[in-house]
This record gives sequence, structure tokens and C-alpha cells, in this order.
Amino acid sequence: MPTGPDPVTGDHPAADRLPLRRRLLPVIALLLLAPWAAECSWGGFAIDDFLPVLIFLGPMYGGAAILIRETARHLGAGWPTIVLLAAAFGVLQAGLVDQSLFNPDYLDDTQYADTRAAAEASLVPGLEFSLRQAFDYVGNHIVLTICAPIVLIESFLGADRRLRPWLGRPGLAVVGVIYLLGSLLIFSDSSGRKDFLASPLQLAFAAVVVVALVAVALLPRWRRAQPRRSRRVPHPLWVGLLVVLVRLGGDLTPGWVGVTIALTLAVAAGALIAYWSSRAGWGQRHVLAAGTAGLVTAAAFAYLVPPYSPASPAAALAGDVAVTVVTVALVGGAWWRLRRASPTVHVGAS
Repeated sequence: MPTGPDPVTGDHPAADRLPLRRRLLPVIALLLLAPWAAECSWGGFAIDDFLPVLIFLGPMYGGAAILIRETARHLGAGWPTIVLLAAAFGVLQAGLVDQSLFNPDYLDDTQYADTRAAAEASLVPGLEFSLRQAFDYVGNHIVLTICAPIVLIESFLGADRRLRPWLGRPGLAVVGVIYLLGSLLIFSDSSGRKDFLASPLQLAFAAVVVVALVAVALLPRWRRAQPRRSRRVPHPLWVGLLVVLVRLGGDLTPGWVGVTIALTLAVAAGALIAYWSSRAGWGQRHVLAAGTAGLVTAAAFAYLVPPYSPASPAAALAGDVAVTVVTVALVGGAWWRLRRASPTVHVGAS
């Protein structure tokens, strides 16, 4: 009689005994947390816009986060697959769905219209998109839309459910339809794509990048168990501090120099985290620190950035305070949950 999970359906004896509401709770939580983290956590909306964001953007952002997480867990893959699929989603979203990557007027009707000159300082000839904006758009989708919500929800779960799939094929099909409908809504809505259509060359470029990232993400190498090194790992807070320093260092200089610095820092930090994760002491608390440091940084700077649309000072401040409260509650609660769990449980393929 099998005692492990089915790698395709995610069936597991312990999971099967859970009520349906408990099995669906992390799915619903991820569906709601992804759009909030993507658009609200950094101060993009005042508090009275939080609910509309969850309703209208939840199917697209939340659906993508669920599909990415479930794909990786069904394959038995780890965070490299999740990060690469998140990057593919970022390019898909900004390049093909709302096409903000190629639309120079995309932010002109927002309070970020003055960022256009800085974006054009790193314009890619021929394809006519800002590499700085591409780094920011795709990077924020990786960090805020996908990785932070996934690591938070998984950290609240017990070790027996953390790395297992939550949905079988029927559930994945439903989420897939929800995601496609949500993306179609943004593509067809006047405030989503803003009546802009990228050129065939731009669309082909974005599509090729998406396919390439997905192909790399699905390589079998990410599913192989790697031997653990016996060396010590740094405290989880040092891992989080590294991510924060990369986030701050990437915004110091504008133009091509700034983009080069940002890309170099991101690659170096990713390589260092991958090296640390191969050590025997690497655990879920390290993953939580690395995955939520960007979210904490975004929430801290929410007080300094305006929302997309003008809002009263009271509504803007209330939104920023709410972001702080929610972020502290989520990260603090996840950390507390892991402190109560066995410190000997580590994650593989991180």
C-alpha cells in the first residue's frame, strides 16, 4: 500500500482526511494574497481600493500564483522552477496581457507620469521598451506577486502539507479557466491595456521569452535531489537583509548603469542564496526570510510613494497603515508558526 503522495494528483492519506474547506483554504488564501501583494503592498492603492483590486485582479494574479505553485509541487521541483515560472508570468503579463512593457503612455494617466523620462534612459533599440521598467515589472511580479505569497502560505502550513500539491487535475483546470478569464478581462478592458496594441515584433519577442523561461523552468534538473553540504548557513535574518540590500542598491543610479548594477546585484544574490540553500542547515525559515524581505521592504516604503490615482491624505495614510499591519501580521505569524514547528524540517531543491 503506498504511503507517499501521488505526484500527479497530490493525493496523500493525511490530506485526504482533511475537510474540503481546509484543503481549499490555502488555495483561496493565495488567490487573495497575490493581487494584494502585487498592487497594494507597496502603496499603489488607497485603502478604499483594496477590495476592488482583490475582486478584479485576483483571478489573474491569484490564478497565476496558484498555477505556478501547483506546477512546481506536482513536478516535485523547488524554488528555481517557481522563480523561473514567475519570471515567465511577469513577461507574459507586462508584454502580452496589459502590454505596459511596450506602451510608453501606460503611466501617463497616473501619478507616476513623471517616471517616463527615467524609463526612456534605458530604451532598447528596435524593440522600444525600457530595460529599467522591464526589470522592475518582471522583478516585482517575481518577488511580490508570486514568491512572497507562496512562501507565506506554505510557511503557515504544517511540514506534511507544505511541499505537497493542493489541487488535482479538476482543480487545476478550474483555476486555469479563472486565470484565462481574468487575463482576458484585463486585455479587453480600456483601463487594462489602455487601447494600446504592441507591434508584431514586440509581441513575438515577449512570446519567445515566455516560452524560453517556461522551458528552462521545466528542465528535469530542478527535480533532482541535491546532496546537502555540511557547512553552516547564516541566520535567516542575514538572508533577508541580503535581499533588502539588493533591492535598495538597484535603485541608486538611473539609466543603463543603474540597470546593470541592479541586474548584477540580483544575479549575485540569487547565486549566493542558491549556494546557501545547498547546505544542511537551510530550512523553511531561511526560505521565508528570502521570500518576504522584498515584501517587507515594499511595505516600509509605501509611506513615501503615491497611489496610482489621487486620493485624500487620510485614505492614502490609512492604506499605508493597513499595509504595515497586514505585512507584520503575515510575516510575524508565519515566523511564529515555524518557530513552533520542528527545527529539523528542511526544504529540498530550494
